[in-house]
Amino acid sequence: MILSALLTSVAINVALCLFFFILYSILRNKPNHAYLYVPRLVAEGELEGGDETSRRGCLSSFKWVKRAWKPSEDELLANSGLDAVVFMRIITFGLKVFRFGGIVGIFILLPFNYMGNQLNIDVTDLPNKSLETFSISNVDDGSNRLWIHFSAIYIFTAVVCYLLYYEYDYISCKRIAYFYSSKPQPSHFTVLVRSIPASPRKSFSDSVERFFNEYYPSTYLSHSMVRRTGKLKSLINEADGVYKRLAHVKSKKHPEQRFKRDGFLGIFGKKVDIVDHYEKKLEDVEGNLMTERASAAGKEVAAAFVSFKSRFSAAIVAHLQQGIKPTEWVAEPAPDPRDVYWPFFSSSFLKRWMCTIAVVFACICITILFLVPVLFVQGLTHLDQLETWFPFLKGLLTLKIVSQVITGYLPSLILEMFLSLVPPVMVVLSSIQGYIALSQIEKSACIKMLWFTIWNIFFANVLSGSALYKVDILLQPKRIPELLGVAVPGQASFFIAYVVTSGWTKTFSKELLMIKRLFWRFLKGSLCCKSDEELEVPSNPYHREIPQILFFTLLGITYFFLAPLILPFLLAYYCFAYIIYRNQLLNVYEPKFETGGKFWPVAHDATIFSLVLMHVIAIGIFGLKDVTLASSLTIPLPILTLIFNSYCRRRFLPNFRGYPAECLINKDRIDQNDPTISSFYDKLSTAYRDPELKSLRNSGSSHSGSSSLNTPLLGSSHRK
Repeated sequence: MILSALLTSVAINVALCLFFFILYSILRNKPNHAYLYVPRLVAEGELEGGDETSRRGCLSSFKWVKRAWKPSEDELLANSGLDAVVFMRIITFGLKVFRFGGIVGIFILLPFNYMGNQLNIDVTDLPNKSLETFSISNVDDGSNRLWIHFSAIYIFTAVVCYLLYYEYDYISCKRIAYFYSSKPQPSHFTVLVRSIPASPRKSFSDSVERFFNEYYPSTYLSHSMVRRTGKLKSLINEADGVYKRLAHVKSKKHPEQRFKRDGFLGIFGKKVDIVDHYEKKLEDVEGNLMTERASAAGKEVAAAFVSFKSRFSAAIVAHLQQGIKPTEWVAEPAPDPRDVYWPFFSSSFLKRWMCTIAVVFACICITILFLVPVLFVQGLTHLDQLETWFPFLKGLLTLKIVSQVITGYLPSLILEMFLSLVPPVMVVLSSIQGYIALSQIEKSACIKMLWFTIWNIFFANVLSGSALYKVDILLQPKRIPELLGVAVPGQASFFIAYVVTSGWTKTFSKELLMIKRLFWRFLKGSLCCKSDEELEVPSNPYHREIPQILFFTLLGITYFFLAPLILPFLLAYYCFAYIIYRNQLLNVYEPKFETGGKFWPVAHDATIFSLVLMHVIAIGIFGLKDVTLASSLTIPLPILTLIFNSYCRRRFLPNFRGYPAECLINKDRIDQNDPTISSFYDKLSTAYRDPELKSLRNSGSSHSGSSSLNTPLLGSSHRK
């Protein structure tokens, strides 16, 4: 890619970002968009959706930037929890890394790259100059200037490792402090016990009662059995859907709109009163629902939530083998009640095992299928390949502006469009893998999405083209540094454009403006009759955003010494992300679960992988550049990095797997002087009751008039 093509891509994206920024600032001040752009404030009662006066005083045009910047970390912690703080620490970590890397890369490494003569490019024609001129590829083979790059790699690695250690230590301490400051939580006193042995004379509930009364008589408190409620949940969803349609029909002003034909698609058959039709259907569904609810009370699963009188007792049970057979009485820490993924418990062990194998196979298939758009995108970055594939475009591709847009902007845009389809798929795959908590599903999807992105966006693009066909090199591990040393620098221009398109524009359009939801809201308001909408407060999209942030960290670390020109674009992205995500966490997203900062080890491991990858590429580059001594002296660097990672895992990771006994016992001693602990124990006995088994609200009023439409039919139907 030439410099002018990159500038074209940057200009297009800067214009789009500015447009989205101004449009968001305007739409945010519209009262009818409060449910879209500040739903959390509306849900918490801090902002009335239709109160224009309060909005005008609270949310003026561009002042939202200052309000997003102003809250301290402690305020963010109190508002959104420790996971939100860790999420922002991942962003600020990138800011710190690339602030230092940008200074070294732009002011030291970039001038040495540009002054090289390896590529023999005319220095007078700057707009048509290849971006490789600014990369290490332009440094002469055997040049002593490469020792500057060698020194920069060592210094940069030391700085990144220091920042990693500091963040790991800081978040670890923050996690302990957050535990001490928290009120008693049901998950701290409860364990999930599975594989309860069946008894011909006793129910599972009786077996649990007998076992824990016998072996934990002084600390056992209560238990709540898990029951099969899959069919019950489907009936609840059906009843909820019928109720909403009935409410919508009753809200219509014109009576003639309440009649339709009962045949196919409402076109054939005789005319019927829709209200009577839906009311009768609602009665049938409620009857089935009550019958299924009564029968579900006896459908026990060989699993139970067992609660204890102290956190320490629960921790002992969770980490010790309970039965003689390791496959029976399997205990693990219980998630928070609102974090439980109830559909999982309806699956047998064999089904869970088969689903896990199916998920692995599906991930492999998705990874392979995604190579198709990757190869197509790489063809767009090389006009000669594009002319070979589509000869009829030869005349059009000769136009300068067309070639610049196609090579500079279009490839990253197409790749991002395909990539946006993957996160929901990863969530679905993780949900059927056997996890018992929504947070575990989210974390699993985050890890899947991270490695999918690294492989399909980085390695697939790097190894596509001529390098992909060098199978002999791929089969020889010793030559992998050589392969990466050749292939990675050549893709610097593509990844710079990708950062601008996927980082800048996507963050403004998809995350800040929420353009899809805005378009759907506009379309729904234009084509459908407006009715009272249920306020929807979205949850934090960690599985989608954390992989992207960490992938940009990988790009910045990898290209730090190869093509430092990417660093200013990354630094700008992290600045945008800092403001935008703070705004979203404070005003839009509502935490649906709390892991206590368990996403940070994922970020730490991804950064270590990025450092090792940079070292491997450096070994190959220095070897290709005939600086064999520098290549040899770089070999200890990945070894030292892995030793550092091993130390960090031993030093900090245990605190993220569970709380230490010292903290649990101290917290239990504090509870002894807490007068409210007895009421907490009373609530604990029912905290893990399946939401689908909760009693119905009085639905008979649904036939009494329109006033009943303001009350949901089912207490659990609107559960998040």
